[in-house]
Amino acid sequence: MTESDIASPPKTSAGGGNAPWHVVALYAFTPIEDREALRNEIKTLGATLGLCGTLLIAQEGFNGTLAAPTRAAVEVLADHLRRLLAPGREAEIKFSHATTKPFARFKVRLKKEIVTMGVEGIDPSRDVGTYLDARAWNALLDDPDTVVIDTRNDYETAIGVFEGAVDPMTRTFRAFPRWARDNKAMLQGKKLAMYCTGGIRCEKATAFMKAEGFEEVYHLKGGILKYLEDIPAAESKWQGECFVFDERVAIAHGLAEGDAEMCRACGYPLTPHDLSSDLYVENASCPHCAVDGHTPNRR
Repeated sequence: MTESDIASPPKTSAGGGNAPWHVVALYAFTPIEDREALRNEIKTLGATLGLCGTLLIAQEGFNGTLAAPTRAAVEVLADHLRRLLAPGREAEIKFSHATTKPFARFKVRLKKEIVTMGVEGIDPSRDVGTYLDARAWNALLDDPDTVVIDTRNDYETAIGVFEGAVDPMTRTFRAFPRWARDNKAMLQGKKLAMYCTGGIRCEKATAFMKAEGFEEVYHLKGGILKYLEDIPAAESKWQGECFVFDERVAIAHGLAEGDAEMCRACGYPLTPHDLSSDLYVENASCPHCAVDGHTPNRR
């Protein structure tokens, strides 16, 4: 999804309040044989329900964030996609709200992968790491034999990570497999605790690590978003804010909106420190632009 998919400026929240738009973020790794037929079904359904947002469909599953004026509409979509699931699989589904229309258009796209890693034969529907809820995750992070790995990209990790996490500093998810292979000696024999924003990237990353021969591989079910929803700040091992792919830019504990803003030139999340820099020019440039030379918007 890109910034052009988002109407400006939507405000979203976990709670309902007076927010008239209902948002669903969902994904599942499950075999889909006739992707063209499913795309046509969803396009017809979306027109009927008044959906906006983007759904990606690949042979490995589906992934998207969509919105509608009613909760019933997004639940109909979620139920339709749940029927595609292979036995024993579940879809990761999160509902929230928006005060204004959060996406400009409705799109259904066919892709080779629903989250692009670029490694053939990785199938989380067959073999994946062990899911952990938030409290089990905290316990694993207390184990000295655990290596915590952030599977997100550098612009996301810049504003928040789990304490003690290894940050691969990748620019895209395609770079993660090379980083993992280059650091195999460091990771061998350890318990690997992997996480991402909503669960999809770390789920695929654990499938990759299992295929590489690692045995004790775990990932945070529902990602950082579910963790921040479930764990009180006093018990949290999260530091900073969590970057999100909408106009909130970042969220904090309880899914409250964070303090970060977004550079309109490069798409980098900006902390209050960035915003106070002499290199920050509203809607034009930021300190990261000065380093990257106005990298094209990352979203």
